[in-house]
Amino acid sequence: MKQNRLTVLMLGGARRVSMAELLIKSGQRLGYDVRILSYELMSQVPIAVVGQVIVGLKWSDPDVVADITRVAEEHSVDIILPFVDGAIEIAAKCREALPEVFIPVSDFDIAKQMFDKVEAAKAFRDKKIDIPKTYSVINAEMPAIAKPRHGSASRGIKVFYNLEDLMHLANLQDYLVQEYIENAEEYTVDCYVSQAGETLVAVPRLRIEVMGGEVTRTQTCRNEMLEEMSRRVIAAFGFIGPVTLQFLHDKKTGRYMLMEINPRLGGGVICSIYAGAPIPDYILSEALGVGVKPCNDWSNHTVMARYQKEAIFYNR
Repeated sequence: MKQNRLTVLMLGGARRVSMAELLIKSGQRLGYDVRILSYELMSQVPIAVVGQVIVGLKWSDPDVVADITRVAEEHSVDIILPFVDGAIEIAAKCREALPEVFIPVSDFDIAKQMFDKVEAAKAFRDKKIDIPKTYSVINAEMPAIAKPRHGSASRGIKVFYNLEDLMHLANLQDYLVQEYIENAEEYTVDCYVSQAGETLVAVPRLRIEVMGGEVTRTQTCRNEMLEEMSRRVIAAFGFIGPVTLQFLHDKKTGRYMLMEINPRLGGGVICSIYAGAPIPDYILSEALGVGVKPCNDWSNHTVMARYQKEAIFYNR
């Protein structure tokens, strides 16, 4: 770490300009100049507006950890943060290769388990966590929802109203099949877990509008049940750093059910941060070895509405 400078390497942070700006502002409050780098497959991505793009390898490339390690050493990186699902396991491996860099991610095995929906559902049941009823194909009740076991951003999800159609789904073994709850509400809970394992903040948000699996309109909401469930789930698995939990609410029965866990910063976390969750401060403070305290003083009913903004590149 250079004097009064922190260098943050985002993995797949191409569109996370708002988060980068919040990290920069947090650094200013703490008396540090935050420099943003982002590891991407191409140079012309929006994060270039606020930082430097490092063109690198695919997450599936066997040399990607070594390449990120090289980048971290060449650029004196202090913090590494994953922003897409494929980067989380890579970040966990980088933590072993770069012990001097602050990389607030959960262990590799936990991250791997969470990104296999079938294995994650088994783990949730083993921990006695309430989830939607999960079926083998033979005993599936209708309506049912089938989710690709390795998918993300709601891609490939299908709803079935008769068993015959479900049975004809190609590669059915590669799907998680669960009960489909009509008109259910979806909630996200944005959390940050200290390196000591304490959940410092948990902010529930109602997902009001979603496009392509990413929330475009959301609102914070005080919900003691969701906050407590999130803390219990985090403690049960031993997550570290930013954690995003997704819940379903069956309005008919009042049940809250865990759908999935993303052990990283979610796209909608910006809403929780503006509501008062000091997540950027937590990240920088822990990287600096500064003590952090729990926060429950965040604003209820804070609404975030997202819009598109262009980044222009001139090819000379």
